[in-house]
Amino acid sequence: MNTLNILVVGGGIGGLTSAIALRRAGFDVTIVEKDPDWSVYGVGIIQQANVIRAMADLGIIDDYLGAGFGFDQVEIYVPSGQRVAIIPSPRLTPGYPANVGIGRRALHQVLGDRAIAAGAAIRLGVTVGALDDDGEGEGVDVTFSDGTRGRYDIAIGADGLYSQMRDHVAPEAAPPAFVGQGVWRYNFPRPADVTALCAFDGPIGVGLVPLSDTLMYMYVTTPEPENRRYPRTGLAAEMRSKLTGQPPRIAELAEQIIDDDAVVYKPLEWIMLEGPWHRGRVVLIGDAVHATTPHLGQGAGMAIEDSIVLAEELVRHPNPEAAFAAFRARRIDRCRYIVEQSKAISFGQTGQGPRVDQGKVTHEMFQITAQPI
Repeated sequence: MNTLNILVVGGGIGGLTSAIALRRAGFDVTIVEKDPDWSVYGVGIIQQANVIRAMADLGIIDDYLGAGFGFDQVEIYVPSGQRVAIIPSPRLTPGYPANVGIGRRALHQVLGDRAIAAGAAIRLGVTVGALDDDGEGEGVDVTFSDGTRGRYDIAIGADGLYSQMRDHVAPEAAPPAFVGQGVWRYNFPRPADVTALCAFDGPIGVGLVPLSDTLMYMYVTTPEPENRRYPRTGLAAEMRSKLTGQPPRIAELAEQIIDDDAVVYKPLEWIMLEGPWHRGRVVLIGDAVHATTPHLGQGAGMAIEDSIVLAEELVRHPNPEAAFAAFRARRIDRCRYIVEQSKAISFGQTGQGPRVDQGKVTHEMFQITAQPI
């Protein structure tokens, strides 16, 4: 199996960790990424103990943690600003913290550098133009957008929520579903007392996340019943307006949101593919197959775990199709839990469902993700 030639479609978190895991297993890997600049937006991401364990497994933990800010608990606040819970996070990797806040650009740099160092070939500004699984179970012929062609033993769709590769694997799948909320993000200088995730529950959910000794970011989840798209001009004022009536700590930060270009806004959508995650020699991972809202902070974590499990199953099984089936069997319950519980929190916040005790669910999530992958 270690002679497999593998195409990874998508150069984001899932695609890059796949490349690192697959190269470690001895496979040949080519990544194609549609963005010619290979850029990511400049706010942060929360990653938890299961991700730190995964980074240790990939052999990149010191580079990874060196680019972020580690912490060992989550602080829960009610809308009044009162702290009502401190939830310890389980450490799963001896000598390392339970959680990390890390800038997306910093994470992208670490993963990209390590994928290249591991020997993955990366082609930028290229998409899959046509894909032909020959029906014999022996390979995939790919024509790329630049007119070049290649033949691969397998192709991995790590191309995100609006996955082109999902259209090949499951053309009948429903499109991503909007949950009635959007998320706003903005970076700030980090105050000395923000040393863990500080989550403010309520119809407007707010969190403060440390990213480094000097930087943190704020996320804000807001009801957006009409799935409105906001123009770039005036985006800072829109984000400030969403924070009207927040506790004094948050209101003071809101006054600093002045740069339209520094605001990142995204509507929140989800997808959970219940049928097969592969077709022939093409398999899906990460957001392409189980995209979640960010309420439990596990979207990227699930993609990273997918990457490790898929590489392990490709080593263990005599043919890719058996590996793909084993991969899905190991991953589907855990990924479905994250998608469904995150969606339940969202629906509770918007009145589409019963209120969810976020502290209780967060504690349960820590226990579940502490289990081996």
